Amino acid sequence: MPEINLGIIGGGQLGSLLSVAAKKLNIKTTIYSDDEDAPAQNFSDYFVFGNYNDKEKILEFINKVDLITYEFENIPFDTLNEINKLKKVLPKPSVNRLIQHRLAEKDFVNKLNIRTTRYVSIEKKSDIETLEDFLPGILKTTTMGYDGKGQYPIKKITDLDNLNLDFSKGYVLEKLVKLKKEISVIVTRFGNNNYEIYEPIENTHQDQILNHSKIPAEISKKILDQSTEWATTIAEELKYIGTLCVEFFIDRNENLYVNEIAPRVHNSGHLTINAYNVSQFENHVRAVCSLEKIPLKKLSNAKMINLIGNQIEPYRQNFQFKDNEFFFDYLKKKIKEKRKMGHITTLI
Repeated sequence: MPEINLGIIGGGQLGSLLSVAAKKLNIKTTIYSDDEDAPAQNFSDYFVFGNYNDKEKILEFINKVDLITYEFENIPFDTLNEINKLKKVLPKPSVNRLIQHRLAEKDFVNKLNIRTTRYVSIEKKSDIETLEDFLPGILKTTTMGYDGKGQYPIKKITDLDNLNLDFSKGYVLEKLVKLKKEISVIVTRFGNNNYEIYEPIENTHQDQILNHSKIPAEISKKILDQSTEWATTIAEELKYIGTLCVEFFIDRNENLYVNEIAPRVHNSGHLTINAYNVSQFENHVRAVCSLEKIPLKKLSNAKMINLIGNQIEPYRQNFQFKDNEFFFDYLKKKIKEKRKMGHITTLI
């Protein structure tokens, strides 16, 4: 097999773990990031630092690699589209453009007869004032925002008085469901009706940041079947290549709702590294690089906890782990509040 150099846009923990998975397959990786201290450079073969609109640096990056993928969705569509004219980008840039816009994403999902929570476009403050039946709700910017950024819980209209909102950005207001549980389904699509599907993962969030994931999820067979069917339907409709995650809500009446689509490997899937014969990261590399698809086999049940901010510190001090515990340090230089610094997976 000729040597492949896979370009990865974005230099965070997902880029790091993609690089580690690629190395296992004898594939070289080149990271492109606008963060000079991007931790993924510790795990990749090459690193290019530059802004996402720096044409000279992007051309340098393109010339180093054979094809390109990305670790997060908030990359300018125009940048991905221009890169795709010179080297193949997978997943294709049009997928990213759709998922970058929350309103377009929800409209897309609903057209597939897949349920989301009730939502409405908000262009000005007065729009919300006539929509009391959508409260309590959560107001989200239509573009950008993750880990709780650009998201504002609103219980009553007067809550708006305490928010400094820029309505030139555009928002979507989602009605809150009476939440029982959150799950995610990770799918790797290799081509037409050609998949590997990981079992649903049960997730717990704290301050809108993923705190804890586990398999198996404590869900009914109906929810298991419906969530995996919906996730594969979405991947097929997008003609997606690579690993994709669909996040779901389950309400107290056992109704399933799509919350968000992540067109990339996902934080909740970290436990696949130790719990499966092929991780979500390796499967993504296999799919985008047109390598052999290996049937998935679960090796163990597992739970994963994110280490946020200074929670990482005790584990960096010669901490003694058990044989069934696996510690991942993302090697981020600066410890910041609400920053994902590492994770621990425990096989159970």
